[in-house]
Amino acid sequence: MAVLWLDEISAGDLEKVGGKGASLGELTGAGLPVPPGFVVTAGTYRSFIEEAEIDDELFEVVDVDVDDSSALSDAADRAQELILETPFPDELREEILESYSEVGDGEAFVAVRSSATAEDLPDASFAGQQDTYLNVTEEALLDRVRECWASLFTQRAIYYRQEQGFDHSVVNIAVVVQQMVDAEKSGVMFTSHPSTGDPTMIIEAAWGLGEAVVSGAVSPDNYIISRKDRDIDVTVAEKKVMHEKDEETGQTVEREVPEAKRTERVLSDDEIEQLVDLGERVEDHYDNPQDVEWAIVGDEVFMLQSRPITTISESNGEATATGSAIDVSEGVTDGSGTAAASTTDTSSASTGSVLVDGLGSSPGTVSGAARIVKKLDDLAKVDEGDVIVTEMTMPDMVPAMKRAVGIITDEGGMTSHAAIVSRELGVPAIVGTTNATTVLEDGQVVTLDGDKGAVLEGKTVEDDEETEPVEEVRPQSPVKPMTATEVKVNVSIPEAAERAAATGADGVGLLRTEHMILSLNQTPEKFIEEHSVDAYIKELIQGIRTVADEFYPRPVRVRTLDAPTDEFRQLEGGEDEPEEHNPMLGYRGIRRSLDRPDVFAHELEAFRRLYEMGYDNVEIMLPLVNDAEDVYRAKELMKDAGIDPDKRKWGAMIETPAAALSVEGMAEAGIDFASFGTNDLTQYTLAVDRNNENVADRFDELHPAILRLIGTVIETCREHDVDTSICGQAGSKPEMVQFLVDEGVSSISANIDAVRDVQHEVKRTEQKLLLDSVR
Repeated sequence: MAVLWLDEISAGDLEKVGGKGASLGELTGAGLPVPPGFVVTAGTYRSFIEEAEIDDELFEVVDVDVDDSSALSDAADRAQELILETPFPDELREEILESYSEVGDGEAFVAVRSSATAEDLPDASFAGQQDTYLNVTEEALLDRVRECWASLFTQRAIYYRQEQGFDHSVVNIAVVVQQMVDAEKSGVMFTSHPSTGDPTMIIEAAWGLGEAVVSGAVSPDNYIISRKDRDIDVTVAEKKVMHEKDEETGQTVEREVPEAKRTERVLSDDEIEQLVDLGERVEDHYDNPQDVEWAIVGDEVFMLQSRPITTISESNGEATATGSAIDVSEGVTDGSGTAAASTTDTSSASTGSVLVDGLGSSPGTVSGAARIVKKLDDLAKVDEGDVIVTEMTMPDMVPAMKRAVGIITDEGGMTSHAAIVSRELGVPAIVGTTNATTVLEDGQVVTLDGDKGAVLEGKTVEDDEETEPVEEVRPQSPVKPMTATEVKVNVSIPEAAERAAATGADGVGLLRTEHMILSLNQTPEKFIEEHSVDAYIKELIQGIRTVADEFYPRPVRVRTLDAPTDEFRQLEGGEDEPEEHNPMLGYRGIRRSLDRPDVFAHELEAFRRLYEMGYDNVEIMLPLVNDAEDVYRAKELMKDAGIDPDKRKWGAMIETPAAALSVEGMAEAGIDFASFGTNDLTQYTLAVDRNNENVADRFDELHPAILRLIGTVIETCREHDVDTSICGQAGSKPEMVQFLVDEGVSSISANIDAVRDVQHEVKRTEQKLLLDSVR
């Protein structure tokens, strides 16, 4: 079947419908407002090239040195020619056109959007690498589908895949065909700050279709919303152009915004409230910060796309979630809290005078020669160490961005596609300056401050300081409240270690190994096959060691691999992963490790070598354990790997009711600690999927049944001299902190931004217990 409808699709269909198609299917299934449509599957594209017998030549021609601009250009031209000149099979033509007729009344305008099977991944967005066509009618539909397929082989897409380590022959492409939304206003929403990950929503909005925002053609309004109190900071931009449908031709056209609307605020407070509510629903559904495209028509809000934010960096200390955008909003206001366009005052930040300023979209401070880029051919003059200055950021710039040390644009916002990629590449960037291409001169040496959004005259930083976040904003370790209950920190990725350590936490209560493995873009077996066992072990060692070094001698509790099958299936080599109706209840955690002891042995070997290097602060934590049998089997495998369980600290997670009720047996098996994973424990105890909108309001970590299980485990563990801890989200809630301290938990581990609050809550609770005992 060449076509799947959105309401038939879920996240498990990623290999069939690509990242964009799977996301839209998930959003539709979650009851979110998504325009109707269908997907021409990735298998259809594969059949098209194989049955036409162009596949072998296609993959051979793109196997080139991507740093050779001429060879890359020739390869892209030939690959696209092969696809565009191959005729559509009759049967396929009929099925697509018949599906189109069901979308509207047979004369509907649709959006035709590429959806590659390697895009919108947790660590590689592939933002803007394939094409999108708007306001397409039946006459042009088949050509647009074929052009989407061909866009898999543009210069930028070939380059990006090769740089990210993806094999061209294994990446397929689906095409989403979706009813057009004639947006009156549209834009992009980050449900968390895209650089820091702080709990702040950022919405960028402009008039007309959203393509103007994501392409960088317009500098949008910027709305910064605190997730805690929904306080709104507004920066109103001068929106010079807008994209809309031409009523006569049906084509998407760029028009000037009427003078009266250029500096008019796009979104009302009520519309922002609606968007924030939807953003929280999307983030809750995916359990990850999301980058969401949206559109508004009349009173209706539509969700057009959602992808994981791939650019969150934990290296900027406790820089505020609002970043440099707040600096801009501190200019002239209209009396209602709305800021008019203003100039950021950075004169006290550096010795160089400010030449132009804008919105810092990717952090870091660098110096280099400005290269004015007004057309794509100008990219050839960008050398190593230069700063690209252009009217708007475009995905085609990715190869040159690799050479450049910084990016400055006249237009665009921090949610534009190329801004996302600049953060992913670690290239400092400033967008929306309005006049950089006219004020700066080609070859002029400038300093770009991607944190403050300022371009300074001359070179004001030393070479060894370049591309690093500004040191002055990195927090020093705070004065930690003295508490008997230890307060630790959760760390998702090794890159977050420095900021996590700066919280003053007593150690790491949870370091996830799956992110280290998933970032390889290959399953462990595939990575070992292409590299070696030793290379795989060294990847694990490097990730764990980064955190252990930062915290030494404070303990670092490392959870062994706990990725569900649907996450593995997205990786190269993941095609043999089992298809599971509910992966969260399936083949993951200790179950997978015990079933594949040969692969688990490599993780254990990494621990053994770390101990040999002197990292005695590393502790092993086993996930999704059900009973003592799981613990005994894992203990034997530790011994087989040369790890003495009696000399190293190790333990199990309490994530299932079975584990909570079997903890005494685990204590007798020799665990040193038991750690509550309240996210799973709540789901499995209450039979509530927290990502299911129909029952999400019943998800309650403070439910009496959950508290009873936790209390019983703490009591049992204290009797057997076993430490207890919590590393789930609930550990950050004041009510849970109070309960745990009352019950006598050994430690509480919280997210980086919640550590300080938990420290103070623990201190307050302990002091109250002392006072109560005295009184």
